[in-house]
Amino acid sequence: MSRLNIEQVYKEAQALLEGHFFLSSGNHSNFYLQSAKVLENPKVAESLAKALAEEIRTFGLTVDTVCSPALGGVLAGYELARALGVRFIFTERVEGKMTLRRGFEVTSGEKILICEDIITTGGSAVESAMEVERIGAQVVGYAALANRGFCQRVGSSLERKPNAKLPPHLPFFALDDFVFDLYSPQDCPLCKMGSKPIKPGSRGN
Repeated sequence: MSRLNIEQVYKEAQALLEGHFFLSSGNHSNFYLQSAKVLENPKVAESLAKALAEEIRTFGLTVDTVCSPALGGVLAGYELARALGVRFIFTERVEGKMTLRRGFEVTSGEKILICEDIITTGGSAVESAMEVERIGAQVVGYAALANRGFCQRVGSSLERKPNAKLPPHLPFFALDDFVFDLYSPQDCPLCKMGSKPIKPGSRGN
């Protein structure tokens, strides 16, 4: 699936938003990817997950389980697990700490792929990885529907940025790169024009 096709999927789902957005990183941007709008259509979610699963199989990665950080990664992770034919679990924040609960268990050496809907720097994904590794599992890679261009994904010519948090020795799979300008609140040209940012993600509204 090409960049143009995936970009069109987001546009058709009204999930590639343009405006003035406050990101969970604290930065501002004039574009925002709202994957929940894409994933609300089960057939689209299935097709994207199958395309992502095909990349993972072509790479030759062995996966026992897919794990996602809640809330944003749950739908993408579940569909990817279904496409790969493996089980699915998720971590969630308890008093600010990413935790594996609800009866989910992992075994020593179990090969786990961490999946998000979108990877920016990868902070939440790494927190999930640390939790399952603490219990004894082995994280073998990371995946997302879209890469915001900070981390280097398999098959992309984009270089890893200094603030990327995904470990460089593990493969990262995504369907495409979406690179948007980011601004600190102090240097945001949109703010200087009098615009006020909104926060449309799962940690906002």
